[in-house]
Order: sequence, then C-alpha cells, then structure tokens
Amino acid sequence: MPIYEYRCGNCGAQDDVMQKMSEAPLTLCPACGKETYAKQLSAAGFQLKGNGYYVTDFKNKPETSSSNSACATCPSASTSESKAA
Repeated sequence: MPIYEYRCGNCGAQDDVMQKMSEAPLTLCPACGKETYAKQLSAAGFQLKGNGYYVTDFKNKPETSSSNSACATCPSASTSESKAA
C-alpha cells in the first residue's frame, strides 16, 4: 500500500498515511477537525540510478563466445594477449 502525505490548510498539521489507492482521500483533519486536510505532492521513496533499471535487473543478457568478447580497453583482454605473445 502506498504512503500518502497529508497537510491541513487550516492548522498546518502534517501526517503520512498508508492507504489503498482505491480509498477516497482524507479530508477531515485529525488535529483541528476541519475539512481542510489535503493530499500533498511528494517525491517517490526510491530512485532508479545507473545504467537503467530494465538493463541491470530484468533484461536477458545475450550469449557471447569467448573469441568475440576480447576488448581492447579491458585489462583481462590485454593480459591474455600478452601471455599468448
């Protein structure tokens, strides 16, 4: 269930409320009893960083053969080439 942030326009009381998305928004302030309690717009509690959520967590990685995986800038590729020479 999501957590919504509410604030009273009359007394300024603020609270976080866990409620279902299908529930009606609260309007009655628990502190002063007025009908000025409103849902606030706030930031999400998580962030997607890095190369991308889909790329790093769910995408199937393609199969690569060992001969095609040599990279000129990779340290492992340069050490394997130097050992072969």
